[in-house]
Formats: sequence, C-alpha cells, structure tokens
Amino acid sequence: MTELDEATFDEAIARGPLLVDFWAPWCRPCEAVEPILAELPIEVARVNVDEEPGIASRYDVLSLPTVILFDGGEPQTRIIGARPRDHFERELAAWLS
Repeated sequence: MTELDEATFDEAIARGPLLVDFWAPWCRPCEAVEPILAELPIEVARVNVDEEPGIASRYDVLSLPTVILFDGGEPQTRIIGARPRDHFERELAAWLS
C-alpha cells in the first residue's frame, strides 16, 4: 500500500478509483483491517492521520479506521470501523473489478 501525504494525496485521488485507508500506528482495529484491504481487487493507499492531520480534517475523519473510496477526485463512499471482508465487498461492489 502506498502512503500518501499532502504532496501526493490530490494527485493520487484524481487518477481513478482509489480506496484510502485513514489509520494511525496506535490503532489496533486499523491493523485488523489492513490485510482485508490488501486483498481487495482495487488500488489501496493509506494516510497516517498522526502525520497528516490536515488531510484527515479535510474529509472529516473522526474515527479510525475510516476508509474512503475516491473516484474522479471525489469521495464516493465511506466505511467507518473494522468490518469483515464481505462488508467491504458489498459497499464497494460497483468499483471492484
């Protein structure tokens, strides 16, 4: 997974469907979600909210983990909290290849 920061975020979300995992190193549910996201057939990137609070604030990320699907540079759907793989698959069905 690619780590995004202020310098790379806007370009990354503009390219096409991109699932962005907002996480923190101290967040245990974030650790549980990471392998699930890595198995999904969609490009996934991460934003460490401790290092990039401005990006998290821009998208009202208040709980971790928060996963936002961006398409065309715009947020399309948001999943909050640790969820099982089938939940991600249902929520993202229109974008999964």
